[in-house]
Amino acid sequence: MKYFDELYEGEIIITAARTMTETDVVMFAATTGDYNPVHTDAEYMKKSQYGQRIVHGLLGLSVSQGLLFRTGILDGSAIAFAGIDELRFTAPIKIGDTIHGEVTVAKLAASKSKPDRGIVYFDYKLVNQNGEIVQTSIQKIMLMKKPV
Repeated sequence: MKYFDELYEGEIIITAARTMTETDVVMFAATTGDYNPVHTDAEYMKKSQYGQRIVHGLLGLSVSQGLLFRTGILDGSAIAFAGIDELRFTAPIKIGDTIHGEVTVAKLAASKSKPDRGIVYFDYKLVNQNGEIVQTSIQKIMLMKKPV
């Protein structure tokens, strides 16, 4: 676990990796109601530029959050997910791709109204097994400062 004031701008965090599965896509489609054929119709996608189904972009984003929390650095210090900026889907995530996060602490903004916390701006790159960046975003998480 790290507190807000134990992180530094420029710090790099590499997450564990996770392989995206058919089950992930099916369950995400069922949960969200997003049955778009690019995610759910193998025959339709054989004729596409990708040649196969692709993972929902928002599923990739959701998994990126889980991968960051799996590092353990936010355990016990995270207060809230405060937002996301500049989200870009830069390449498809395909079923069977293994993705991981390359995360840089881009900015630390101490709270002016609550001195026990601050917002960390994480510059997040989600990367596949070939080193290709598939998503980028700035993910903002509110963290507690180290108790005095």
